[in-house]
Amino acid sequence: MGLYIGSTVINVCDIERATAFWSAALGYVVRDGDETFVVLTDPKRRWSNVSLQLWDEPKAGRNRLHFDLYSDNQKAEVERLESLGATRLEWDYPEGADYVVMGDPEGNEFCVIESEYTQE
Repeated sequence: MGLYIGSTVINVCDIERATAFWSAALGYVVRDGDETFVVLTDPKRRWSNVSLQLWDEPKAGRNRLHFDLYSDNQKAEVERLESLGATRLEWDYPEGADYVVMGDPEGNEFCVIESEYTQE
């Protein structure tokens, strides 16, 4: 197959704040960017890029697409992400849920999932 995911793009109203949050959250670095579009990349080139695109309207409603971030220490990662500006979102969790639903500083949803299958 000739296709692969090169980047997932998040629309944001504040490029600088989003760049700071997602860089710190994922350990990614800025590969390229300007005041309207920033490409963040995994410095070890293991994962696809995350790009941030300036948008003139704040997020409304739920995302139609979101990240599932895996961690072998979910509790510590959730606390770390909160210290960076993420928030836990109100959610109706099923019994035994292995995920926590969070929002980035602009409210874009993502999940932190407890998983023993993480990579360094």
